[in-house]
Amino acid sequence: MDRQIRRLGLGLLFLFLLLLGQVNYVQFIAAEEIADNPANAYRQLVAEYVVDRGDMLAKDGTTVLAMSKRSPGAFVFERRYPHGPLYAGITGYYSLYYGRTELEQTFDDYLSGDAAELLPTTFADLVLGRPKQGASIVTTIDPLVQQVATDQIADLPEGGAVAAIDPESGDIIALASNPTFDPNRLATLDPKAVREAWDELNADPENPLLSRANDELYPPGSTFKIVTASAALENGFGPDSLWPNPHELDLPLTTHGLSNFGSKTCPGGSRISLAYALQISCNVVFGGIGLELGADKMAAQAHAYGFAPDAASGDVDADIPFQEGVFPDPASFVQREPALAFSAIGQQDVAANPLQLALVAGAIANDGILMRPRLVTEVRDPQGRVVRAFPPEEATRPIDERSAARLTDMMVSVVEDGTGWRAAVPGTTVAGKTGTAQHRKGAKPHAWFVAFAPAENPEVAVAVLVLDGGSLGDDATGGELAAPIAKAVIEAGLET
Repeated sequence: MDRQIRRLGLGLLFLFLLLLGQVNYVQFIAAEEIADNPANAYRQLVAEYVVDRGDMLAKDGTTVLAMSKRSPGAFVFERRYPHGPLYAGITGYYSLYYGRTELEQTFDDYLSGDAAELLPTTFADLVLGRPKQGASIVTTIDPLVQQVATDQIADLPEGGAVAAIDPESGDIIALASNPTFDPNRLATLDPKAVREAWDELNADPENPLLSRANDELYPPGSTFKIVTASAALENGFGPDSLWPNPHELDLPLTTHGLSNFGSKTCPGGSRISLAYALQISCNVVFGGIGLELGADKMAAQAHAYGFAPDAASGDVDADIPFQEGVFPDPASFVQREPALAFSAIGQQDVAANPLQLALVAGAIANDGILMRPRLVTEVRDPQGRVVRAFPPEEATRPIDERSAARLTDMMVSVVEDGTGWRAAVPGTTVAGKTGTAQHRKGAKPHAWFVAFAPAENPEVAVAVLVLDGGSLGDDATGGELAAPIAKAVIEAGLET
């Protein structure tokens, strides 16, 4: 009898071990192969869409950027974006057919309820037989500033973009792009409608699925002079240092020269100060500064601000995809000194987008410290409890505190007495820099403006891009087109 019991026990133990082995094989060894099996694709989709995916909330904790709503049929929940295109470049889309982008992708583990921090809630949902619930994320976006930024660029004939941040924390408070798209069209559960929307958006030559605020790159023009000025200050040249001011800058290795905007001579005499050259945005002076400093020092300064040696080598950690600005490796300027002069004024080999330049302005405003761009501050479980927080993080220190203070004073003079006067805000000291960038032969110039305010205790830094001359065509300048947009965004930022 004992022998039979032992045999039965051994048999049951063998079966248990066999079952355990099979479970482990399915869950760990063969999991990827099973998941990739086309026969399981529909089942996986159904499993995703029976989850009550978490909300995305604005900075105020109440404005909903993305949510899930019940839907009849096998796909129980449908993703919705209550404000349509307003936050598309931030939320991205969650599509049954075309996957996830932006915050929907980056924070998918939390939104879908799969993160380890949500295990107790997920287990409770399973035990109680209710739909699995995802966590909500609270973003840094300020609804007022986002709306103002979007409205300001909505009617630009060739489009544009705005990025606004809090310099002290790195919080992105607005990220607006024109053109943009309505993520609801890609989130619908109607297969015919979503495929039509996808084909239309991808056929559009303006690429509305890419945000011009952070996904694409453009020559920054004279806004880059604040980087060149930083390099001069960090290498011993003060605001009062004097620089040659010829009608045209003679360039080495070529018979061509570098001219000022409109081929005019900058006022002030044969030698002018660094501060005055920034105030009037004098090309020949800043081209000369680039040649004087050399490629190593110019590249080191640009890279410290987050510009990468090439478009594929950026390393700034952001909550959504971010195409960092580009300033080439010093070796690329060997026997190409004229290119260095043009790069020093934001042309030739330099590229950026509004988020990159907002970070540069933010670093100057923040005593020389560049903060990591932050778009999400916390994750809340379905009961509203904070299960994870994301504190501000320092990324780099591109310039020291003294250089930042000097450069701030120089940028204030740009707004008070120079090319950026249209960005002046009554009762507030604004520091800024204009930019007008040539980008393609025969094309109208891009207009730029970067700024922060109040200069004494900065609360908001902003970068504005108006593409292809806006409504002014060849006569476009950053001071005339982009500065008034920056002013409106700064005013909104200071209201909240």
